[in-house]
Amino acid sequence: MENTPATEAPLSAQAPPAAAAQTDAKEERSDYRPGYEIVAERILEFIAESRLEPGDRMPTENDLAQRLDTSRAVVREAVKILSALGRVRAHKGRGLFVADDEGMLITSRWGGFFRPVDLDHVLMLFEFRRVQEVAASSLAATRATPAELRTVEVAMQQCRHGFTHGEVDVFNQGDEDFHMAVAAASHNAFLVSAVRDARRLQRQSSAIGIHDTFSDHTASAVEEHEAIYRAIRDGRPDEAGEATAVHLDRTLEDYRREIQRRLFG
Repeated sequence: MENTPATEAPLSAQAPPAAAAQTDAKEERSDYRPGYEIVAERILEFIAESRLEPGDRMPTENDLAQRLDTSRAVVREAVKILSALGRVRAHKGRGLFVADDEGMLITSRWGGFFRPVDLDHVLMLFEFRRVQEVAASSLAATRATPAELRTVEVAMQQCRHGFTHGEVDVFNQGDEDFHMAVAAASHNAFLVSAVRDARRLQRQSSAIGIHDTFSDHTASAVEEHEAIYRAIRDGRPDEAGEATAVHLDRTLEDYRREIQRRLFG
C-alpha cells in the first residue's frame, strides 16, 4: 500500500484542491522574501563586480532600477538597508556613493569583496572568526577580571532570556555583547578590533534576512555560550578555545543551510 502511486490513491485520500492551494500558499509565505532584500544583495554584488571603492559614485536609483529590472521604490528601500549597514551613502542632491565611513573602511580593509549571501565568502569569514575568537577566549581564561567575567555572564543570560521568551532582537544583542565581552577580556586590542570587524561583516548577512529568526541551533547556542563562559571563569584556556570552536562551527552550519535553501530551495 505504501508504494501505491498517487494517481491510484482513492479520491477520499487526496487533499481537496482548495486545501492543496492553501498548503501551497503557506509554503510560499514561509519562503517569501521582500523584493528589497534581494535587490540589496544584488547591489552589493554590483559594487563588488564593478570594483567600486569607498567614495566612488554609484548609478542613480533610476539607473539601478533599470539595471536590476525592478522599480525605483524597491531600490530606494534596498538603499536604506545598505545605508544602515554602512555600505552605501546617499547625499542629497549629489547621488549615491559607496560609503567611506567606518563600516565601509572595514570592508575595504578585507578587500572590499564580501558578499553576504555568497557561501564561500561566509565560510571564509567564519574561518577568520574562528582563528580570532578561539585565541580571544583562550586568553580571556587567563586574563579576565571579575568585572569582565560579570559582563560575559550578563550577556550569556540575556541570550538565554531572549531565546526562552522568543525575543529575537534580545537574543541577537546578547550574542553581540557576549562575543565582544569575551574579546575585551583577552586584553588584546588587536583581537578586539578583528572580532568587531568580522562581526560587522557577518551582520550584513543578518540584516538582509539570513539570520533574522531563531534556528534549530539557537537552543544549542545558548548552552555553548555557557560552556565558553564557564571555561573562562574557571581559568581553563584550552577548554575555552575548544568550546568557542564548536560554537562557531555550528553557527556556520546555520548560515550554510540557510544560504543553500535560498539558492536551491
